[in-house]
Amino acid sequence: MNASSTRERVCQSIADREERLLETLERLVAAKSVTGNEPVGQRVMLAEFDRLGLAVDTWEPDPEALADHPGYFRTSSYDEHGYEGRENAVATVPGAGDGPTLALSGHIDVVPADPESAWEGDPWTLRRDGDRVYGRGVSDMKGGLAAMLLVVETLQAEGIELAGDLYVQSTIEEEAGGVGGVLSALERGYVPDAAIVPEPFGLPNVGIASAGVMFFDVAVPGKKAHAAWGHQGVSAFDKACLVNRALGDLNDDRQARIDFPPAYGADPDLEGHVTNINVGVVEGGDWPASVPAEVTLKGRVGWPPGESRADVREEIEGTIAAAAADDEWLAENPPTVEWVGWNAAPHEVPRDADIVATVERNAERICGDAGTYVGGNAALDERFFQRYYDVPVVTAGPYGPNLHGVDEYTTVTSLLETAQTLACSAIGYCGVAE
Repeated sequence: MNASSTRERVCQSIADREERLLETLERLVAAKSVTGNEPVGQRVMLAEFDRLGLAVDTWEPDPEALADHPGYFRTSSYDEHGYEGRENAVATVPGAGDGPTLALSGHIDVVPADPESAWEGDPWTLRRDGDRVYGRGVSDMKGGLAAMLLVVETLQAEGIELAGDLYVQSTIEEEAGGVGGVLSALERGYVPDAAIVPEPFGLPNVGIASAGVMFFDVAVPGKKAHAAWGHQGVSAFDKACLVNRALGDLNDDRQARIDFPPAYGADPDLEGHVTNINVGVVEGGDWPASVPAEVTLKGRVGWPPGESRADVREEIEGTIAAAAADDEWLAENPPTVEWVGWNAAPHEVPRDADIVATVERNAERICGDAGTYVGGNAALDERFFQRYYDVPVVTAGPYGPNLHGVDEYTTVTSLLETAQTLACSAIGYCGVAE
């Protein structure tokens, strides 16, 4: 049987297993695996791996072993929950030849569904309305995990043995940075020749990049005084506004001069906004009748491939220092900048990598439409593969227009197309054993 007829048979077999896909997704959605509580979701994945007869490796991340890695940072989920009991899981489908190894990698954690009262239904119960399915994680990315499982089941049912090994990964804490997840899996030895991550980038679009993301705190000092003698004090809030204005000006300047077309390949509205500086939290003061002595601005900077983390830090710190130098109080009492939490570098995959061409070709054939290269506006686990292990990786997943939002949804059609694309790409990349 030739390759074309094998792909057609697999695609039809996947389409015939629509109910199996939705049954698996229903169980995954019901598992409230918000970051930090991944074990409830991993139990579903482990049960599926067992049903498929796969050999599985599970382990808790070891932060001490990861601490010297250039991609490591201490995540908020580790600070809050630790890693005890939060296991990663990798199932291996052994190849029957000497073909290259491929990883299908997905994260089991999801963001909270708050406010749950705003959802039309229970966010932890899969709800179908025509072609749409709703529930927390249906697109980001339990739909992708369900598609990965369906790929393995279909290849087994059709008696197709890949020539190379297939790693099927379910990892933790992607939403907090992925350090204890994909990075831990790579350090454990699961380094494939290529990888596909079915994040909701909307096939036939193919993701080839991710953004750098860093969090920072700016402590802006003032001088405390009773409000009745406020002229004797210095409002840290007023001074923080000066710093915030300078960051806003820097943001406008960066957005005017930094471009990365894949970041708006699937969303033209992002053109001109491929980098961003956002102050999301302001903390300070202790009493309405007191001039605040300190205000802290908590911010995030995101940027596409093209700058290093050191470059971005230097620009932000220099902007804050320049703003302080122009103010009499801040010149003598300068703000301090601390880089905390998220510390992810961007990545970009060469367009000519074999896995890029393989996924692109299969996605366009299956979806019946031309896609585009996308990515570079959000941080992704994919960076660990490409930046630190030279493993080409693509993002290829379902439709997901409101991931992280209320009434998160995707479509059954796009989930089936995701499974079909993953299966055909595995066949094309790993080869089929004779």
